[in-house]
Amino acid sequence: MTDGARRKSGAAWGLAGWAAVVLVLLAGLPPAASGRLPDRLAIHWSAASGRPDGSMPLWAAAAFPALIWAVLTAVVVLAVWRSGTRTIPGWAVATFGCGGVPLVGGQVSVVRANMDREDWHGAGSVTGWVVGTLVVTAVSGAVALFTLCRKPAAPRSVTDGPTIDVPAGHRFVWLSRTSNPWLQTTFAVTGLLAVAAGMAALAGLTDLTAGVVGAAALAVSSVLTLCCSSVQARVSERGLEVTFGPLGWPRRRWCPAGIESARAENRTPAQVGGWGYRLSGLGTTVMLRGGECLVVRSRTGKEFAVSVDDAERGAALLNSTSERSDG
Repeated sequence: MTDGARRKSGAAWGLAGWAAVVLVLLAGLPPAASGRLPDRLAIHWSAASGRPDGSMPLWAAAAFPALIWAVLTAVVVLAVWRSGTRTIPGWAVATFGCGGVPLVGGQVSVVRANMDREDWHGAGSVTGWVVGTLVVTAVSGAVALFTLCRKPAAPRSVTDGPTIDVPAGHRFVWLSRTSNPWLQTTFAVTGLLAVAAGMAALAGLTDLTAGVVGAAALAVSSVLTLCCSSVQARVSERGLEVTFGPLGWPRRRWCPAGIESARAENRTPAQVGGWGYRLSGLGTTVMLRGGECLVVRSRTGKEFAVSVDDAERGAALLNSTSERSDG
């Protein structure tokens, strides 16, 4: 067995162990403390009063978060298996960590709040534990993001990518555009929900503050989704320009002198951690569909990839202009 295979096997067993521990904690905590818990457990608290306003039977309070974790585990395992990667992707490690911590923290908070209570209506507050869980989750996410992004890609030179002969003095433009209909649908749905939440708040059907905050959050999510739903790459003698969304904003530019090399490379959402604007060990990737991507490596060693068609021609033109600027 090679060192790479051993590392992958060790990582896989580590993740399997973590998944099993989380599952046991989620499903086992309520039954283990059943002697000190009421028949129904408070599982939801009012944001206004801080008092419990929702409950579940003890068995459901144990099964529901365990089921969520089992589904999350199955989705991640299936995505890794379908990606065909030879290593465990960093995003999978981050998903397991950042998904397990809040679930376990929430379960501990629920059990602790209901312990030694005669009825779920008298359950204690979970605010402190929830805040602590969110802090731990945020720190775990930051550590995972730092770990995923700190490892630079292997050095490449211009000769690694394709080139094309462009006669001196000739001007050229290469354009390629990609859109993701699922992200566009998500934009439309979240936008409608934002409008509905705002109208309900203004009509007095919901709490005004909560409704406005919810509408604002949905509106921001809708706009961000729209910006990541389509992308256009433009290569000319002035370098590479990548624009996002139907309005062509925001945008990123690379001049020929700032590009070390360009190449075409096949990538999948599982390799980079999902759809949209992703950060991973492969650098930054704008992933709107799996397959061919245009990948540019800057002089600083950072890589940027965008999933567009005819990427090899775009890479060849970029390499040619970069060589010309070096000359």
